[in-house]
Amino acid sequence: MTNKTPHIDLKNDIGFGKTILMPGDPLRAKYIADNFLEDAVLVNGVRGVNGYTGYYKGVKVSVMASGMGMPSIGIYSYELYKFFGVQNIIRVGSAGAINENVKVRDIVIGQGACTNSNFISQYGMNGTIAPICNFDMLDIANKIAKSKNLNAHIGNLYSSDTFYDDTFPSSNWGKIGCLAVEMEAAALYTTAMRLGMRAMAICTISDILYPPFTALPADDREKTFTQMMELALDCAVEYEKLPIIEPKD
Repeated sequence: MTNKTPHIDLKNDIGFGKTILMPGDPLRAKYIADNFLEDAVLVNGVRGVNGYTGYYKGVKVSVMASGMGMPSIGIYSYELYKFFGVQNIIRVGSAGAINENVKVRDIVIGQGACTNSNFISQYGMNGTIAPICNFDMLDIANKIAKSKNLNAHIGNLYSSDTFYDDTFPSSNWGKIGCLAVEMEAAALYTTAMRLGMRAMAICTISDILYPPFTALPADDREKTFTQMMELALDCAVEYEKLPIIEPKD
């Protein structure tokens, strides 16, 4: 345990909760802290990637931005797991649907994360790693989503290194069963797997990337993302019951 790494510098002794929500956008992290957490306190501000810790339904929970892309979330998730005692990371963000069964406003919970990234090559594996989420986290999230009657899909995400991708809309990732494209889950899952920790991604569909193309109207985004945030926070309450684990060397 420490209070400082190259990218995180704790401002006080409050620290991080057992579970941390990670949106890509620092402003969304502030929105979650301001609107959902009680007694939220700023605990990190390095590079403007603000982190907050507060309480939700009496449980200590944190929220901090991951930045955009796999290198960024790879850095923050590694440091949070390895040096700050964080047990569970939930990515919360937007995604584009690439499977015709998925519509605008739906929620996708990433069971696995296919990727075009070279992030995984760092492990020197003579083969292909399949980045997957933690089953306990997924099982709890599925049960809570059903209890809330949310239109939530569980399946593979496609984590892409490129936002403006020349292969879309004629992408084969949707044909092979990936539900939505985003840019962080594969790195988060692989980092958690390497360290023996727990991770999961929950995404709200903001855009349809197959014909006819659709984008969620700006006025609707806050309400729809609120469902995802509440699902993640209710999960965090239940994750408090999961056993404490230590990161692997």
